[in-house]
Amino acid sequence: MSTTAEARSAGPEIAVSSAADPVLVQGRRAFFTYRDLGVTKGSQGRIRAQVTVGKDGMTEPTGWHVHLCEGQFVYLLSGWIDLEFADRKVRLQAGDSVFIPGNTPHNETGASRDFELLEVSVPADMGTRPCDPPAGRG
Repeated sequence: MSTTAEARSAGPEIAVSSAADPVLVQGRRAFFTYRDLGVTKGSQGRIRAQVTVGKDGMTEPTGWHVHLCEGQFVYLLSGWIDLEFADRKVRLQAGDSVFIPGNTPHNETGASRDFELLEVSVPADMGTRPCDPPAGRG
């Protein structure tokens, strides 16, 4: 039988992230800053959680793309961000959230200078692939 320490190291681990000592990581967009919250390591790659900040505002739309994942959850902490989907355009403001199923075409088209969001994806290793705009969008 394994010891408690061995059992803990064999599975998910507690992950603590300090705002006073943030871990910044490379992200998909050069005009955003990304803070890793340690969830990828703690969940052994099952989940990724990060805070994204528009360090200079959003300088250009991201372009139509899909994420190669099961899903992505976004919660706006401050400011606003505009998203476009095949069937709608939405403006998320502080306190709003959206769940985007994997492989769903979308485009971020604008954001406030001060926007900050929490993003969670399953799995942690979420790829991004450009795609054509849906019919009627462009």
